[in-house]
Amino acid sequence: MTLRECYEAMGADYDGVMGRLRSERMVQKFALKFLADPSYELLTSSMAAENYEEAFRAAHTIKGVCQNLGFTALMSSSSRLTEALRSGVTPEAPALAKEVAADYERTAAALKELQASVG
Repeated sequence: MTLRECYEAMGADYDGVMGRLRSERMVQKFALKFLADPSYELLTSSMAAENYEEAFRAAHTIKGVCQNLGFTALMSSSSRLTEALRSGVTPEAPALAKEVAADYERTAAALKELQASVG
């Protein structure tokens, strides 16, 4: 799998991130580091524990990282969740958390496929 194919598989903005970082090697390096970021696990555990302040911080971190890396789909859903949690929990937060989970799984699966193909 190429880096472009990975970005297409996860609904991300390859051309945008290449315009910012200008090096496929650099983009690949930081994209693969995303898999080790603990923010998603923190988000899921915080939502389960109803610690919405911590969940907000985790969602906000995911949003920022995804914005920098051009992970458009995950950035969009984590942004909506961030806003839903900004002042505590809202009725739509659980459904938005499920959307983030689906986008995260799609993103992680594509990145893991890329990782396997580059060794």
